[in-house]
Amino acid sequence: MAGRTTVNPAELRAAVAAVSDWLHDESAPAPARTDLAAAVRTTARTLAASAPGHSVEVRVPPFVAVQCIEGPRHTRGTPPNVVETDPRTWLLLATGLLDFAAAEAAGSVTASGSRAGEVAHWLPIARTSAD
Repeated sequence: MAGRTTVNPAELRAAVAAVSDWLHDESAPAPARTDLAAAVRTTARTLAASAPGHSVEVRVPPFVAVQCIEGPRHTRGTPPNVVETDPRTWLLLATGLLDFAAAEAAGSVTASGSRAGEVAHWLPIARTSAD
């Protein structure tokens, strides 16, 4: 399964670096869709590799959905524990530029289920070059 493969650290750093300026300054030009997709996918797959399991599904449409965090396996329908957000918010969380609780309070992140908030324990995944 692609979501369980280990992400090359150099690939992760390069993907995050490609979107770093935009993450630090929302008025900066948006990254190319391919760069945005690469950053979202590598950070989400790194989360899945760092926190293996199937109890929480992290969704960042339209680019990726991964399962993570040890616990009961989910196999059908909507998982009981879901974290969903947009690509920019996900990358802000993944790089430590935004706090999970603050994003949730602002409505930028939807976290449903008793275990969804455990994702915050595994953040940040990578830092930007400007940090």
